[in-house]
Amino acid sequence: MKIIDKLLIIWAALLSQPLFALTFPLPPEGEAVVGENYLYWTSPNEDLFDVAHLRDLGYEELTAANREVDPLVPGEDTRLRVPTQFILPDGPREGIVINLAEPRLYFYPKGRDEVITYPLGIGRDGWSTPLGDTRVTRKKEGPTWRPPESIRKEHEEMGDPLPEVVVPGPDNPLGSHAIYLGLPGYLIHGTNKEKGWGVGRRVSHGCMRLYPKDIAALFPEVPVNSKVRIIQQPYKAGWRDGRLYLEVQPPLINLDEDPRFDGKRMIESHIDDNINLTEVVRVVMAAIGEDNPRLDWDKIQQMAREQSGVPEVISLEGGR
Repeated sequence: MKIIDKLLIIWAALLSQPLFALTFPLPPEGEAVVGENYLYWTSPNEDLFDVAHLRDLGYEELTAANREVDPLVPGEDTRLRVPTQFILPDGPREGIVINLAEPRLYFYPKGRDEVITYPLGIGRDGWSTPLGDTRVTRKKEGPTWRPPESIRKEHEEMGDPLPEVVVPGPDNPLGSHAIYLGLPGYLIHGTNKEKGWGVGRRVSHGCMRLYPKDIAALFPEVPVNSKVRIIQQPYKAGWRDGRLYLEVQPPLINLDEDPRFDGKRMIESHIDDNINLTEVVRVVMAAIGEDNPRLDWDKIQQMAREQSGVPEVISLEGGR
């Protein structure tokens, strides 16, 4: 591709993207797709951590959309698909909605017909982020971290002992801001790592971690007592301009139960290919409703196998 053609594509894509957070107008009733994907060519010495950080994406959602690319050494002038199109999760569009399957946070500011979305890091296996409904109980700029005994024990066993109290500052893993939830011990917070290498990955002890610039932007916007809904929706389908889209994320597996939600099963312990396709079809049929579009079933099966997380059109004709 000629340099001028690449520059025109990148310039058009950048013009359609917000300068900071990914902010989109809310789609009309009955529709659920926001944003657009675009192409990007890597610069020298740039890896996918760099690209994800600069484009406000999680590392794993970018690598899933570009599985043919070496994420650590992509090489100069490698074409990447930048996945900044999303199907909004099912359910009320209010407060904060966190979909662990992406993993991504959606914020619906009260009184504004828009949605702001951020990538985030979530709990790793054994330290699962729980599902359920909660609320923002308080906020703190410059938070103090008091590591629980379980985390201090883990660090001590690794030869990296933690103090009982970590004061605000550059050594505090909570970063510059923290939003406390009605779940003891669970927070939405920043990170003291500039590039936020854990954002978009399962690396935390259950808390939800945002890039420093993102938590600083979200913090003043979210009122105390805002609703927070933590969900697991690996398969989403939604309409836009008469076309049906499907998004398939890899489902989280082998996560345990949490007594804070009455022992409700957090995530299916295992999903094989057949069950995966069955669940994808169920989501698609629910989105169709009374419409009767012709669907590209070959593409649906392919998306169920690939689980790239990138929304794609699956209807062959409008049907609306």
